[in-house]
Amino acid sequence: MSLPRAKLVRNFPGCPVEATLSYLDGKWKGVILFHLMKGTLRFNELRRNLPAVTQRMLTKQLRELEESGLVSRTVFPVVPPRVEYAMTPLGMTLKPVVDALAAWGDDYVFCSPEGRELRMSSGGLHAPASPLQAG
Repeated sequence: MSLPRAKLVRNFPGCPVEATLSYLDGKWKGVILFHLMKGTLRFNELRRNLPAVTQRMLTKQLRELEESGLVSRTVFPVVPPRVEYAMTPLGMTLKPVVDALAAWGDDYVFCSPEGRELRMSSGGLHAPASPLQAG
């Protein structure tokens, strides 16, 4: 049985890209970080920003980001309980990475009701980005 990638971080053979991606892998982690870089958000605010993610998956991804030290979770002892998520100083070091991903997506990923596709911004070659519908 193979171990999850997050458990193997110490065993990577010197590849910083693979090691870094092990902290970001997960369909929603990059998007969560993108939204949290704008400021602290409550759980339901994050959910509104990510309508396609289930509550269970959002909770799981947030826990993993918190466990890795990229996101902090603050629970306020009020009724009903209030929980806020924010980037940690370590998490904020990923801002240039997330900004670069956003810029690349703005330039090369085009979404339509039929799905997503990659293409050169000059209108040159293109290829389907995913067989799945954008959603």
